Amino acid sequence: MTDNTAKKFKISSKGAIKRLAILFAIIAIALTAFLQFAVNMPGSGHTGPLPALTDAQRSAADRLERDVRSLVENHPGRSHMAPARYTAAADSLKAALNQAGVPSDLEVFEMTNRKGTAANVVGEVPGTSRPERIVVVGAHYDAHLGMPAADDNASGAAGLLELARRFSVSPSASTVRFVLFANEEPPHFMTGDMGSYVHAAGCKQRGESIAAMLSVEMIGYFDTAPGSQDYPFPLSLFYPDTGDFVAFVGNVGSGGMVRRAVRTFRDTTPFPSEGVAMPSGIPGIGYSDHWSFWEHGYKAMMVTDTSFYRNPHYHTSRDVPSTLDYERMARAVDGIERVVRNLASVAD
Repeated sequence: MTDNTAKKFKISSKGAIKRLAILFAIIAIALTAFLQFAVNMPGSGHTGPLPALTDAQRSAADRLERDVRSLVENHPGRSHMAPARYTAAADSLKAALNQAGVPSDLEVFEMTNRKGTAANVVGEVPGTSRPERIVVVGAHYDAHLGMPAADDNASGAAGLLELARRFSVSPSASTVRFVLFANEEPPHFMTGDMGSYVHAAGCKQRGESIAAMLSVEMIGYFDTAPGSQDYPFPLSLFYPDTGDFVAFVGNVGSGGMVRRAVRTFRDTTPFPSEGVAMPSGIPGIGYSDHWSFWEHGYKAMMVTDTSFYRNPHYHTSRDVPSTLDYERMARAVDGIERVVRNLASVAD
């Protein structure tokens, strides 16, 4: 190699190293910025002892426990595997929504991958000034393979009924639609037979203005012991290992809504909370009915106790009403109500 060739090689190598250094720096900056958006939520989450429970929260806890027990004990095996029980559960929830002051009806649909029909239970509280603008609050009521399914998802259904009671006497500017979804569990999960997928497709076909969708997915199991909380990688690097919080979970496209929800919750509610807005391919991010709304172009998120990342009774016969913490659940529902009111009262 001649001296000139060697010099050119050194210069070329230095240029390549410099370009790589710049590229890595850009990637690092972009990754840092993304993580700031995805996991660094606004506001300060509550830490330390919880304030004394109010009389209103005690009453709410009693109603939540009553509704969880009603769904679990009066409607065991509520799934496509037991059509009569499935229908009875839907009829019972329709009656409960009506009793809560929210006129409701059944959205019956034919299943394409299984014989028979299933039904969503749909009720609305019309908006006072912008009724065409809709916030959907949903929770699935079916159970996995005949399990009791107290947390998954009688807890979410009970939370939805409690929210419906409150909005029926104090509406928001936008319409709030309460939907109890069928067919969230396998074998329907992430297929066109999910009740939420059917409903979201109908919203799209009708050209409805769905401003936001909140899936209430397992909100009753809490554990204050260190090490009680798990996560999919890489979320374990950023979040606490104690399962005493509720989490607001969305994809990147719904990140602004997640951040808004977390800020509202933290600003108004003395209860631990976390938030994440990550790509939907990360395990757990899309594991509920909010996925169906993403599929139809709507912004959506779930609020959850993080399911099997915390609750050891998930999808087993041990997921029974006595394992849930109804007082913490009542505190969480207070904050969720404030989140929904914020989403439903502020214009796009």
